[in-house]
Amino acid sequence: MSLTRRTVLKAAAAAVPVAALPTLPATATTSREPASIGRLADKIEAGMTKYAIPGVGLGVWYRGREYVRGFGVTNVDQPAPVTADTVFRIGSTTKTFTGTAIMRLVERGLISLDRPVRAYLPDFQTSDPSVAKRVTVRQLLNHSPGWLGDYLQDFGDGEDALAQYVAGLAKVPQLTPLGKVFAYNNAAIGVAGRIVEVVTGKPYEIAARELVVDPLGLEHSRFFRSELGGFSVAASHNVIDGKAVVEPSFDRIPRSLASIGGLISSPRDQLRYARYHLGHKGFPHLLSDRARLAMRSHPGPGGTLFVELNGVGVTWHLRPTAEGPTVVQHGGDWSGQHSGFLMVPERDFAITLLTNSEGGPALVAELFADDWALREFADVGNLPAVPRQLPPQQLAAYEGSYVSQQIGLDGTSGEFGLDLVAEDGELVASLEGEVALRLPFYRRDYVLALDPSGRPTHTRANFVRGADGRVEWFRYGGRLFRHHPAGKTVRAANLHQRLL
Repeated sequence: MSLTRRTVLKAAAAAVPVAALPTLPATATTSREPASIGRLADKIEAGMTKYAIPGVGLGVWYRGREYVRGFGVTNVDQPAPVTADTVFRIGSTTKTFTGTAIMRLVERGLISLDRPVRAYLPDFQTSDPSVAKRVTVRQLLNHSPGWLGDYLQDFGDGEDALAQYVAGLAKVPQLTPLGKVFAYNNAAIGVAGRIVEVVTGKPYEIAARELVVDPLGLEHSRFFRSELGGFSVAASHNVIDGKAVVEPSFDRIPRSLASIGGLISSPRDQLRYARYHLGHKGFPHLLSDRARLAMRSHPGPGGTLFVELNGVGVTWHLRPTAEGPTVVQHGGDWSGQHSGFLMVPERDFAITLLTNSEGGPALVAELFADDWALREFADVGNLPAVPRQLPPQQLAAYEGSYVSQQIGLDGTSGEFGLDLVAEDGELVASLEGEVALRLPFYRRDYVLALDPSGRPTHTRANFVRGADGRVEWFRYGGRLFRHHPAGKTVRAANLHQRLL
């Protein structure tokens, strides 16, 4: 998920000093922790102060032991300690629950990943009729259907919300050829959620609980805020003038987006979910080992989503490392609630982090896009990326305006533009005339995203070429920005992009 105001530039947010927050001791479930856990705790606590994050929930599986704890407070107005069972909205990590539910139905013979969507949704329509006929369930789950992904329209709280959402896809533009290009696609997972509803005959939230949440014993995981009575609940916070401020308006998420990012869960539950997907013994038999492993195999097209990706399997992002082992990753964002989720199966390592502030993306980037945690706990790291200066004649092919689209909560379409110009051997990205990012290349078509002063944001992005070999798109945050070489300055709209 990614969110309002910061839109896809959330990873470029500068560190903001914060006034002292109410603090309570971190709560932990273990004693005699290894030094690595202590260093991680220090890094989290420093990030909470730096980025105005009142509360953090952490879960780590490391060297055969579980470490789950809370840091700080759930709410700056009514301070209570964050614990291992405090619930946060996990955002787009929900997509992997949708993928797991789909795989359970695959194993029951009710769904085939390589059958067309219309085998399950006969009336399914897209703006390109040929795509509607051919798109498969697998292409939904690996983010390669090619239509605009940031379709976020709210259809109310009724049980027909997701059905209306999917019907609305007929108005969503097709951007790239079916199955050819990775672009992060919220709408595709919405369609997958609708397939779950139709095949099971139940609302998505009930089906997901029966297929995944309840069998795994995730006792603090729910879809509706009305189900949170008696739970410790992390409030959502905005950051205003360097201070965290409770923002109740951030709490609601449209029911149409439940399969995309609606689950509310705790660090303890998220770590239990990670351990199931690592293949640990003692868990209920949801999937065969073959099906569970298939979720992180056979990726679709690759690219970047803050980090480099080999592609996406069945909802899991598959991230390469310099040493070889694959990182299996997701994460999620909703206004005031930002999280990361990462596993390295070959190292039997998992980490999940949940935050309750608009400052959260910066800490999540430090721990889940940078390779500090991977080095510390799994002895792997990102692919090398050494920035280099390019001559003006090479940079000229990338210059111009880049425009992304979004359909917001109210159903209206808007555009978001970046202007890229060459400067001192790299590209400079401006938003409404102000420098937002510096983009040095580290290999052909791939750039590091630095803040305006040149500091790392722990983010990578890349350019996508069309059939004629020319630069057609800039992929940033997994989204596609269309290239207009002659220049098309687009005023940034007040979009409501909240899902990463």
